[in-house]
Amino acid sequence: MVSLPRMFSQRTNWKLSLNRSAQAFEELRASGTPILDLTVSNPTECRFQYDTAEILAAFQNPKSLSYEPQPKGLLAAREAVARYYLQDQGITLDPESLLLTTSTSEAYSYVFWLLCNAHEEILAPKPSYPLFDFLADLQDVTLLPYSLEYAHGWFIDFQSLIRTLTPRTRAILLVHPNNPTGSYAREGEIQQLNELCRERNLALIVDEVFLDYSFDATLRRSFVTNQEALTFTLSGLSKIAALPQMKVAWVAVTGPEFLVRPAKDRLEVIADTYLSLNAPTQWAFPRLLEQRRSLQPQVQQRIRENRAQLQAALAKQTAWQLLVAEGGWYAVLRCPADRRDEELAIELLKREHVLVHPGHFYDFSGDGYIVLSLITPVDVFREGLNRLLACT
Repeated sequence: MVSLPRMFSQRTNWKLSLNRSAQAFEELRASGTPILDLTVSNPTECRFQYDTAEILAAFQNPKSLSYEPQPKGLLAAREAVARYYLQDQGITLDPESLLLTTSTSEAYSYVFWLLCNAHEEILAPKPSYPLFDFLADLQDVTLLPYSLEYAHGWFIDFQSLIRTLTPRTRAILLVHPNNPTGSYAREGEIQQLNELCRERNLALIVDEVFLDYSFDATLRRSFVTNQEALTFTLSGLSKIAALPQMKVAWVAVTGPEFLVRPAKDRLEVIADTYLSLNAPTQWAFPRLLEQRRSLQPQVQQRIRENRAQLQAALAKQTAWQLLVAEGGWYAVLRCPADRRDEELAIELLKREHVLVHPGHFYDFSGDGYIVLSLITPVDVFREGLNRLLACT
């Protein structure tokens, strides 16, 4: 191995070599073998019907030719976000509490910079999406896990969370509903989180990108109404309107006014430093956000169909268990007891040409989990599921 000179920062000292699952995938793809991808999360690749003419027409706005730098985002775009909360959830939200970003990843970066000095801590759920580790590394933030546990449904292990808190902890991160478990925070959990934040002077960072995709509408409570603790609620166009390529997201700042005001002022300076969100997309944004009215029903129908397929297939056997979920785009399966999830994923790929995510991809605490995407085209999902069950 060639030894590199001291050239790169420690924050980018990631393991960049392919793991065994990725190696198997690349080898199969290089051979030209068709792969049944049951992990697909990009809705633009899932055969949904987009209103192409309306989406493209949204960008034909002469105002896009002039430059009006607004650190928080153009008022017309922020007002469109406020209308979304009012129309879809009955929540009145002041557009001045909103700040637009190009992605939730950028929104996380802004909030991490706002809250943390170098090597201070944010608590994040486990299992959850692996992106958080990279974002924390890039902001010199220490990410510490607290556990989600399962017993006929997922719940926050508050003993784990409290044990993890230290004097350097600055915030608790919550994904609502969680990706991939599909679990929403319940009323009692929200109350406990708020109490901890008040007692320890912590902020809440809440990722709600999958909020609208609930199996039970009564659970669809947004944290933008939370006034008990300083709260940063993140969401965006990517999931709400199934338009990840348009790159518009936001962070809503709510909570006690004596904390909200300086938080908004400081976030505005951070945003002013970058001015990242382009004018054409901001002017198009109100019409793009309206696309949720035709795209969300399609996505929800796909999720229902694939979940029904999954439930029917698993009812005929005992080796696999579908874990309880309350929303989101994913299904978590517990594998047969004698199988390691990575070994099973590799075997499925090599033998059956079916791609699934092993549980360790989402940092499950133990072995024996497989994660499937429920927005996969129905025929692909059916065939992939049949091969998965036949393999075991």
